[in-house]
Amino acid sequence: MSQADSIIVNAVVLTMDADTPRAEAIAISGDRILAVGSARDIEALRGPRTRVIDAQGSTVMPGMVEAHLHLFAGAFGMRLLQLDGVQGLPALRDKVQAYAVANPDEALLICKATDYNLFGDGVQTTRQMLDEALGDRPVLYIAGDHHTAWANTIALDKAGLLHGYETPPGNEVVMAADGTAAGELREHAAYDPVMALRSSGGREGLGLAGIEPDHVTPEQREEDIAVLNEGLKYCASFGFTALHNMDGNRYQLDLLREIENRGDLICRTEVPFHLTPEKPISTLEEASMLAEEFDSDRLTARRVKMFMDGVIDSSTAVMVEDYADHPGWRGEPLHDEERFAQACIDADRRGLQISVHAIGDGAVRRVLDGYEAAQKANGKRDSRHRIEHIEVLNPDDLPRFRELGVVASMQPPHPPGAMDFPLEPWVTHVGEARWPWAFPVSYLRGQGVPIAFASDWPVSDVNPMRGVKAAITRKAWKEGQPSHASTLHQALHGYTAGGAYASFDEGRFGTLKPGMLADIVVMDRDLEQTPVDELDQARAAITLCGGAITWEA
Repeated sequence: MSQADSIIVNAVVLTMDADTPRAEAIAISGDRILAVGSARDIEALRGPRTRVIDAQGSTVMPGMVEAHLHLFAGAFGMRLLQLDGVQGLPALRDKVQAYAVANPDEALLICKATDYNLFGDGVQTTRQMLDEALGDRPVLYIAGDHHTAWANTIALDKAGLLHGYETPPGNEVVMAADGTAAGELREHAAYDPVMALRSSGGREGLGLAGIEPDHVTPEQREEDIAVLNEGLKYCASFGFTALHNMDGNRYQLDLLREIENRGDLICRTEVPFHLTPEKPISTLEEASMLAEEFDSDRLTARRVKMFMDGVIDSSTAVMVEDYADHPGWRGEPLHDEERFAQACIDADRRGLQISVHAIGDGAVRRVLDGYEAAQKANGKRDSRHRIEHIEVLNPDDLPRFRELGVVASMQPPHPPGAMDFPLEPWVTHVGEARWPWAFPVSYLRGQGVPIAFASDWPVSDVNPMRGVKAAITRKAWKEGQPSHASTLHQALHGYTAGGAYASFDEGRFGTLKPGMLADIVVMDRDLEQTPVDELDQARAAITLCGGAITWEA
């Protein structure tokens, strides 16, 4: 066997390969893994020019796969005001007024990670309350889940929303008793008019609506490339080597290709075609064209993304039965049944993978119905169509995941109380009877359903070790109910091999064995020996993508 270009020694190697789950060292040649084995075996491959990476007794595992994130929005969001942990008028006023002073020329001030309980538990945020914090400049407050926003009066007025605004199904400008907008804007179509006030024209939501930006100057293009580069570097710093972006358009793909051509695409990135309810199904021809055009080692576009519903917190998720605290309301699906089935049939016929945001059990059921329609029309194949989130599942639909070969793309940070999200209003909206089937990862795992873990950044923190801790320490909301907690190895598998399988990449990366791409992360400690309550402090010490170091602490 030839000498290695690099070797990683003094390591606790978790390969995620069931045949050889553990090793002591790894040898790398070019962009591939040359060997995985004992310290003695790997030392024999060392030559005079071999680079030696000493893991110092820490965990070494496959490079992590962020299976659901919004790369541009997350990276741009780091430049905006973050309201994590901010509650009450005095704290809000201090934050937003200082932000306004620091950004005197911005046409719209955007605040991220706004709490649904900003002014107290169960208190509905209104424009008048926001005016007290800052009333003379337009401000948009976006919830952590990015499905609800609140605007002050001047922002609503300038956006033409103050006296109401017609929105498509599943979106709403909430109106007050006096016939004016209350301040709450549910879903993107409701708050996009406010976003459009921004000096940049709203490009911070690049790709979220699946449309192309207008009149981008060369300077703005370079700024957008810089934002994406910041996001890629930030992800690599946590040990990510592959990213499944969940919003997309050609502009974003073109930017990433330019980054790739410059040699700076340090994470393998997949960008979908976003089929919104407004786009005709015939536009899937563009998805096929993008899949063919963008198919390199590090940049691909082989997937179609859709939204079926909103979120439970704003009661825009679609449920099989009524919301527990809102009799007669089950939410409105964003795609009608016939259209969605036809979209699935056409995308599947083209050989494209489909991933659909489905939060409520009613939305999950409709997505499964669409996948079943595609299978009946086109025949059974290894499609690996995905459902994103699955916050509530109806028991009758559990067996259908395995029957249809569906991948469950889930986010350990999302269950209320598991990490950063409060229990209310989620648990009350859903109701105690449905709690056992909320974020039902153990039920799905028990059925042999492939599971990929992710963060949905910037909806929640992209740090995978916080997600691992949340997965392991998840608690039931009521004694006697399932916790749906994961073991350490199950959680790590979800962030590595599980993510690779979800994108048909299990033959390229996601496990450590000879011939695989050398996508590897060296952690800063032995994860198996780390107390559970300290797992969220673990970080990547070194990240390698294709054998090249992309991050070094």
